[in-house]
Amino acid sequence: MYIKKLLLIVLGVLFASALAGCSSDSTTKDQSSSSSEKKSLVIYSNSVSDGRGDWLKEKAAEKGFNIEIVEGGGGDIANRIVAEKNNPIADVVFGLNTMNYEDFKAAGLLEKYKPIWASEVSKGLNDKDDYYHSIVKQAILLIYNSKLYDGKTAPKDWTDLWNKKEFHGKYDAPSSFGGGTIRIVIAGILVRHQDPKGEYGISKEGWDEIKNYLKYGYYAAEGEDFYANLASGKSPLGPMWSSGIATREQQYGVKAGIVKPEVGVPYAVEQIAIIKGTKNLKTAKEFVDWFGSAEVQGEWAKKFTSMPANEKALEQAPQEVKDLEASLKTQDIDWAFVSKHINQWVEKIELELLP
Repeated sequence: MYIKKLLLIVLGVLFASALAGCSSDSTTKDQSSSSSEKKSLVIYSNSVSDGRGDWLKEKAAEKGFNIEIVEGGGGDIANRIVAEKNNPIADVVFGLNTMNYEDFKAAGLLEKYKPIWASEVSKGLNDKDDYYHSIVKQAILLIYNSKLYDGKTAPKDWTDLWNKKEFHGKYDAPSSFGGGTIRIVIAGILVRHQDPKGEYGISKEGWDEIKNYLKYGYYAAEGEDFYANLASGKSPLGPMWSSGIATREQQYGVKAGIVKPEVGVPYAVEQIAIIKGTKNLKTAKEFVDWFGSAEVQGEWAKKFTSMPANEKALEQAPQEVKDLEASLKTQDIDWAFVSKHINQWVEKIELELLP
């Protein structure tokens, strides 16, 4: 009897130990899996071309982030975020422009969060309610091939492109409007003709300007590259965001001249925000704190000649970036007005004004 009891006790201890071991292994695996998932993020952006995405993945990995980047035009990324409202896929979005983020905010698509670097950003750029914060300022410029034009012969403003015959068929014209850059170009033209009685807030003169802009431009065939055409002289004029110029000058061997209209140039202020409903909120906050920091944005500016919104990062930017910013006048644009009407404008252009 005593031996039976002893055997039962020993067997019980062994069984309990086995269960504990399995539980421990399971817990370890769960913790490991949880830790791995915790550092994984899906990021939406229209600002990862020219090697930016690869650089970001590499640098983020060094900090323990495993990021998947979904790239697209600004308008396309915005539409995707809106469509996924009830089942969000993205954890973080960066790039685009303030108009998009105002729409996201109004639709309840963003998580409220104030990054640790928020106070270092130039005044007036961040969302006052802390739903989005600024990382890069992009001047949207009209550029030209400086071998073919100079300060005297180049256009003085966008309007010269269609109002002066010598530029007809020489400038890159848009055939689609999903990208943020072309939408800002359109906005920069139309806001000069605001009219509360006009169609979608724009006078007939404004719509005529857009019609002529589209009428007299050069439409690239599928597969044609704007900068290649600019370098060859096929279409030596067209729009470009400021941080994209330096890389392309090296790639195509052409120096771009910059048109500086008296009215100023429109800016796209790229923002970063956390998507409402993310299952990786803690990691998303950590990523935003890291990516928008002066250290990382300073490196980003040096690598990609971008214009940081973070004033501490701007100190680290290349001198050419600082000089360009100092030389440009900002066009006065009511972005709330633009945000309200931009989709209506694009729809009208696509349905009625494209040649």
